[in-house]
Amino acid sequence: MAAGVEAAAVPALALFAGPGVGAVDAILALMVLEGLALIAYQQWTGRGIAPLAVVVNLTSGAALLLALRAVVSGWGTAVVVACLLLSFAAHIADLALRWR
Repeated sequence: MAAGVEAAAVPALALFAGPGVGAVDAILALMVLEGLALIAYQQWTGRGIAPLAVVVNLTSGAALLLALRAVVSGWGTAVVVACLLLSFAAHIADLALRWR
């Protein structure tokens, strides 16, 4: 972790520390299931959120979770920045789809 901060020293990060970074991975998996369920519902009923809107919205959140995973796993600054830029781009795309 950055600046020598250990996950065990920061209680909020202790949940995400350890092999596999299980909590973040579980949340990401649930987000994938959520996206699939929302898209399937829209396809079957013709109602609900458009698939593109679901994808860009969930991509924004997933990229933030990946940035968190990168920080606690020590993947390096470049990976964290890339994840944050992806999240920002998806957020802007989400806003563009919603703008009226």
